[in-house]
Amino acid sequence: MSRAEQPSRRTLLAAAVAAAVAGSAGPAVAVAGTRPDNPGPQPDTPAAGPARTTARSVDNRAWTTYTDWRGGTAQGTRAVAGARPGVVIATPAGTVDYRDPHTGKTSTWEYATWTSPVHRLAVPSTEAIASWNAHTPAGTWLQVELRGTYSDGTDTPWYVMGRWAAGDQDIRRTSVDDQTDGRSTVWTDTFAVDDPATGLRLTSYRLRLTLYRKPGTELTPTVWRLGAMGSDVPDRFTVPASTPGLAEELIVPRYSQEIHKGQYPEYDNGGEAWCSPTSSQMIIEYWGGRLSEEQLAWVDPSYADPQVCHAARYTYDYQYAGCGNWPFNAAYAATFKGLQGVVTRLGSLTDLETLIAAGIPAITSQSFLASELTGAGYGTSGHLMTVIGFTADGDVIANDPASPSNEAVRRVYRRREWENIWLRTKRYNASGKVVSGTGGVCYLYFPARPTPRQRMALAAVGVR
Repeated sequence: MSRAEQPSRRTLLAAAVAAAVAGSAGPAVAVAGTRPDNPGPQPDTPAAGPARTTARSVDNRAWTTYTDWRGGTAQGTRAVAGARPGVVIATPAGTVDYRDPHTGKTSTWEYATWTSPVHRLAVPSTEAIASWNAHTPAGTWLQVELRGTYSDGTDTPWYVMGRWAAGDQDIRRTSVDDQTDGRSTVWTDTFAVDDPATGLRLTSYRLRLTLYRKPGTELTPTVWRLGAMGSDVPDRFTVPASTPGLAEELIVPRYSQEIHKGQYPEYDNGGEAWCSPTSSQMIIEYWGGRLSEEQLAWVDPSYADPQVCHAARYTYDYQYAGCGNWPFNAAYAATFKGLQGVVTRLGSLTDLETLIAAGIPAITSQSFLASELTGAGYGTSGHLMTVIGFTADGDVIANDPASPSNEAVRRVYRRREWENIWLRTKRYNASGKVVSGTGGVCYLYFPARPTPRQRMALAAVGVR
C-alpha cells in the first residue's frame, strides 16, 4: 500500500495511545498523508519576538563539545578536538556479526561504544526522540540506543533508536520494530510511554552510541552531535492564539514533491510520500548545501530536481518503508558540510518568529482536514512543510511541497488556522474519530558554527 492508503506509524502510535488514555502527547513519524494528492550570516543583533511567558514542555540535551565527549564512558572510542569536536573509533572493543534484515547478508564488524552520562530531564516526559549528526564513510555505520529511568525508579531496556549510515552500500539504514517492555514502546523513531494517564513518565536517560567499521581497517565514523528531546505536551484540541510579532520572509528554494509522483518505487514512489526529504532539501540548499553531478549521476536524467530524488534515497528507512523518519532527515542534513540538524518541538508561533528573525527556517509537521487550512486544497494525516516567514498581518508563509509545481510551492496560510493544526495534540479525522496531532514537532537545520544571533535564537527555543 502507498503512504496515502495506509496509516503512518505515527497514526498507529496515536491510535495506541488514544486507546489507552484520552490524553497524551502527540505522535512522532511524519509522512505525507491522505492528500489525493543563500543567505549569508545575519547581523549579530538580538532576535525579535515577544517575550516568552509559558513554561516549556520540552527538554533538549545534546553532546557536542570536546568536554562532552570526554565526559562519557568510552569502550574503544576517543574524543577528538578541533573546530567540530566529535567521537571516533580508537581501538575496537571487539567484533560482532550483524545480519542485515533488509538484505539477508551477515557481515562481521569491529565496534566501539560511547555512553553518555545520565541526563535528568527537566520535563518528566511521555516521549523522547534522539538526533545525531555524523560522518560515516563507506565501510562504517552507527547505532543509537536509549535507556531511561521511569518516575517509579525502574529502568527501560536499551531501546534501539536507529541504525544509520549516510550511504546504503554497507547496511540498509533502519528503525527497529517490536521494542517494548509493556510500559513503553518505540514507534519507529519515538520512545513513548504506553499509558500516560497512569502518571508514569521518563525522568532520565542515557544514550549509547556504537560505531562500526570493516575489520582490519582504520576507518571510523565521526559523530559530532548526539542528543535527545523529551517532551510532555499538554493534551489539547486547540491552543492559545499568539500575537503577531514579526513580518519577514526568508528566500528559500522551492521544490514540489508532486512532480516526482511515481518515481523510484523502491524509495516509496515519490509524490505525497516525499514531503520530508523535499522539505529537507529546500532548507539544505538555503544554507548553501549542494550535490555534485557525480553524486546525482544515479538519478534518471529525465527527472527534474534530481536532488530531491537523492534526498529521498538517503533518508529512506528500510523498516518503516518510507522517507519520513525524522532523525534520519536531520542526520541527512548534517552530511552537508557545515550543517547540523535536530528534531524538537516548539511551543508557539512566537518561537518560529524568533528563528525566522535570526534567519533560521523550520520544517514543521502537521495533520489536518482540508476544511481546517484555508488554501491548502488537501487534507493529511501527517505532512511536512517549511516555514519561511510571516506576513505583515502575522500569517504564515510556507514553502509547501504538496503543490503541483515548484512555482506554486510558496503559500500563505492563515495564522490562527495554521497555529492550531501544528500545535494541537488531538484532532478529529475525516471519520469523526479522535486521533493525535503532532504537538509542535519540527526539525531545525542550522550552521555547525552559528552566529551569536543564531545561537541566541536557538537557545530561546531550547536548542543548543
